[in-house]
Amino acid sequence: MNPSLKGAEIINIDSKKVAAIPLSVHVKQTVEQYFSHLNGHDPVDLHAMVIGEVERPLLQATLEHSGHNQTKAAKALGLSRSTLRKKLEYYGLS
Repeated sequence: MNPSLKGAEIINIDSKKVAAIPLSVHVKQTVEQYFSHLNGHDPVDLHAMVIGEVERPLLQATLEHSGHNQTKAAKALGLSRSTLRKKLEYYGLS
């Protein structure tokens, strides 16, 4: 097995076994690609950029999964409902 898939869960998709690549592997590869495209420039606010790129779709997907029930979405995310609401407002998802 590919070392980068260590800890990857095997899931069934359309009756085929597929290794689900951990999100951390995708993030690492994408950040490395970002660094390679900087052409010698220093990265700025990298943490905020990555968190924003991940958090917004996480909130969107969780809301959709919960039928747009903010209480269920907050519970699934491990957030308080007020924190979820603040984040939704911040990302323009409210």
